[in-house]
Amino acid sequence: MALESITAVASALTAVVGLFVAHLAYRGYRRNDSRTMRALAFGIVCIAVVPYAILYLVDPLLGLTDAQSLLAVTLSHTVGLAVIYRTFDR
Repeated sequence: MALESITAVASALTAVVGLFVAHLAYRGYRRNDSRTMRALAFGIVCIAVVPYAILYLVDPLLGLTDAQSLLAVTLSHTVGLAVIYRTFDR
């Protein structure tokens, strides 16, 4: 198996697990009307799911450069972490 294939499978697995964890956090938000759980769900999606979408869906469609893809993924990680930090920093 080529290294690119292993990377693609690992990225997809990360996105699927991240989506599952975000779903659990969102269910916690719905059950308890907890803003913290909603922010956690959003942050996890930004950290685990959005980068996969950028690299494997948006990049091929728009033909982004490596620098643009890296910037988009880094911004997604930063937004996700900032949302989680801001929510738990209260």
